Amino acid sequence: MAVTKSVPVIDMQDFSTLPQKIVSACEEWGCFRLINHGVPSSLMSNMKDVTSSLHDLPMEIKMRNYNHRDPSKGYTPPNMASAFFESLSLYDAGSAAAVDNFCSQLDASPQQRDIIIKYTSAIHDLAKLLGSKLMEGLGLNGEEFQEGISQFKLNKYNYGPETVGLQGAVMHSDAGFFTILHDDDNVNGLEAVHKITGELISVDHVPGTLVINVGDAGKVWSNGRFHNVKHQVQCYKAAVRITIALFVLPAADDKVQVLPGLVDSDHRALYTPFDFDHYRSLRISTNSPTGEALEFFRSQPELLN
Repeated sequence: MAVTKSVPVIDMQDFSTLPQKIVSACEEWGCFRLINHGVPSSLMSNMKDVTSSLHDLPMEIKMRNYNHRDPSKGYTPPNMASAFFESLSLYDAGSAAAVDNFCSQLDASPQQRDIIIKYTSAIHDLAKLLGSKLMEGLGLNGEEFQEGISQFKLNKYNYGPETVGLQGAVMHSDAGFFTILHDDDNVNGLEAVHKITGELISVDHVPGTLVINVGDAGKVWSNGRFHNVKHQVQCYKAAVRITIALFVLPAADDKVQVLPGLVDSDHRALYTPFDFDHYRSLRISTNSPTGEALEFFRSQPELLN
């Protein structure tokens, strides 16, 4: 069971110190909660209802959520990641055409479609704002932030009495730059590993907030300053758990690399540029779910914290 501590909580309306607070949380924790983030609570609630409804669709309809180029960008049925986890996926959530195709795949009603469009637009705008504030906190021009591609995932954990105490998602770090997570209002389970002590910290839900996790690409992007937080999902009780995540990823034609503004004669780039899809394949082939595969691209020994 996770120990009792709390990840940082950051107020997006605290404009004077927002960039510095975000960077500090990324360095010290790699995980934090956002309040006053601008996504209406009513829209968040409506999106949860839509997610539940879409997961109640017959399996043959959910299986239409398929990406021909990469199956990982489509529907994940039960027994693929775990026996009680499934996920619907929208790749390139910033594209109106991709959102429209996702809705058509699942026969979304006009009302559901409207909610999905409004939610993906709001969360995508938040991702761009967060990226710019991260760059400002690093001493760079926030207007130069390139958000890349966003993957939107609607997750359902089908917990029963037999799953209590089991993992809903194994220990891992996210592969991308950062993740915006809308967690469940009633069923906790997200646990993060404390950077210094290695303790499991229960990331308890706070109504109306969002969780931000730094990923492997975010660690590279910041030249090792940001912490790619290890986390897992634990089943605390027999109840359905619904979460909605936006993964901010590198653009398909961009290399993952250290921000040029963080490299000078006194600060060498700790990582060599690499292809993101190749890196994700390496994570799988080397069994490196918590970012160990980054060492393949390290240009000099990791600095001790």
